Amino acid sequence: MVEMVSRPYASAFESYATANPDVLCLSADLTSSCEIDGFRDRHPDQFISLGMAEQNMMSFAGGLGLAGYRPFLHSFGVFLYRRPYDQLIASVAYPRRKVRLMGFLPGITTPGGMTHQSIEDVAVMRSIPNMTILETGDATEVESICEAADSIDGPVYCRVLRGSIPRLFDTPIKVGQMRELALGEDILVITSGIATEEALRARSALEKSGVSIRHLHINTIKPFGEEALLDHIGSVSKGVVVLENHVTEGGIGSLVAEIMADNGVGKKLVRLGLRDTFAHGGSRAYLMGHYGLDAAALVAGIEKLLGSKTGITEEQLTSTRIDAVHSAVKAEAL
Repeated sequence: MVEMVSRPYASAFESYATANPDVLCLSADLTSSCEIDGFRDRHPDQFISLGMAEQNMMSFAGGLGLAGYRPFLHSFGVFLYRRPYDQLIASVAYPRRKVRLMGFLPGITTPGGMTHQSIEDVAVMRSIPNMTILETGDATEVESICEAADSIDGPVYCRVLRGSIPRLFDTPIKVGQMRELALGEDILVITSGIATEEALRARSALEKSGVSIRHLHINTIKPFGEEALLDHIGSVSKGVVVLENHVTEGGIGSLVAEIMADNGVGKKLVRLGLRDTFAHGGSRAYLMGHYGLDAAALVAGIEKLLGSKTGITEEQLTSTRIDAVHSAVKAEAL
């Protein structure tokens, strides 16, 4: 039985910030939604509310960075790059300020629809010079994201999970190091964030059907370990499948494609994610199934790469679900 951890970010940030007085907590009026309401109440001297003014918050954070502070900005991911893009470039990225952008509700982890789903954030942030990108995939990574982000000499954008989160790993994030979850020889599966849970659901059924899976979990998207990836690609015979909670353009799938092309790797690649579409509202499980981001979609992608059917049924995959489809303690709403 997988352990479910409730609101791991809340306690992790409070522990880290109180031990580091130069860390400041900035909010754009989403304190409870970003699990920092308790920190606000208990540590007002390290908390600054900027209201619903993300552009101002971004410029203000750049000034705090210049003054020697390390501001952690808390908001939904979409409000940390779509709305304040110019301020992000001029006040944070260009001068390499130590600003930590904690972006909640990555991809389709919210039923809030287009206005709240950061489905192209990796593509945008990956194109910005000086920017580091981290992504959490379980409770342990959420618990270690503050220390990991604050180890970077420059700005960092983090895709942070919230609410009730499964514990899949027992070691913290190590910036720049991918997790090797399986070392099979047929197909290389690359996942990040919530897509990793889906791959874990599918792996047992795939192995039983005779497909040997090599599985990598990515938590450092930029900078990326190119040499390690090439070694793993070279260790499989059939090809590569990437599953991500993001549009297929500009995300990890594109990153892998670029590395393969730059190094003359001629193996097959299947990229799975949102295909040139915005997502509508709905539960996470429904949206992942509807848009092809779940375990069943991964199996279908592998079958496409192999050119043959595995015989795996949806019932087999449902029985291995880690995170409950419906949960009273799961914070999926706004």
